[in-house]
Amino acid sequence: MPPVRDAINGGTLGTWIKLSSPESVEIMAYAGFDFVVIDLEHTTLDLGAASAHIAMARALGVDPLVRVPDHGLSVIQRVLDAGAAGVVVPHVDTVEQARAAVRATCFPPRGDRGSGGTSRAGRWGLLPRADYLAYGNEQVLCVVQLESEAAMRNAGEILALDGIGAAFVGPADLSMSMGVAAGSDEVDRLITDALSAPASAGVPIGTASATSDQARAALDRGYDYVVVSNDTSILASGSRAIVNAVKAPVAEGAAR
Repeated sequence: MPPVRDAINGGTLGTWIKLSSPESVEIMAYAGFDFVVIDLEHTTLDLGAASAHIAMARALGVDPLVRVPDHGLSVIQRVLDAGAAGVVVPHVDTVEQARAAVRATCFPPRGDRGSGGTSRAGRWGLLPRADYLAYGNEQVLCVVQLESEAAMRNAGEILALDGIGAAFVGPADLSMSMGVAAGSDEVDRLITDALSAPASAGVPIGTASATSDQARAALDRGYDYVVVSNDTSILASGSRAIVNAVKAPVAEGAAR
């Protein structure tokens, strides 16, 4: 499996995981997604569920990223030792916050992450310590989520930091932080500037979309990767489509 920092580019496709059952990851892997993002920010998932999801993804050759709930070092350290290929850190608004996020993913002297080589990331103690430390410092992906006006204005400096593996633009939270409607010209201009920032060269930039059409539009716009929908929405929309397809003709016939 290629390192995830090399995989997130050129149209790589992921989806959010919000349900606790590991079958969610299994289904997304068989469906052909390149990576999954296990969401600890906007769900009730705990670290036990995240660990099961990571193991399932690893077993099926899908890169597991984890969106952590905040900037706390302890959660970042634990999901990385559980075997996550990287973390998505929400609400990174400043260069200082971005630098702290990088340090949370790296071992000393580059960072502040503690050693836990008897975890899944260290193959339960079977991986040589030097390899465990090298993988953590060289392959683990630190993805910063830019979702405020301040973050977008600081994007050039943030993306220039050593150790930033990728960025993720959150248009919904960005528009709320600006007090404007999603898709407004102000939001569009900030995103365009961030996508074209010279300092972002070589750093993949992605975003989220609700539908396949929106995902294709995002890739056409210049995003390197996109996180499309999520397991709950895919289940809900598929269920609703079946119900409507069956019930609508029946209702129409009864009305005649």
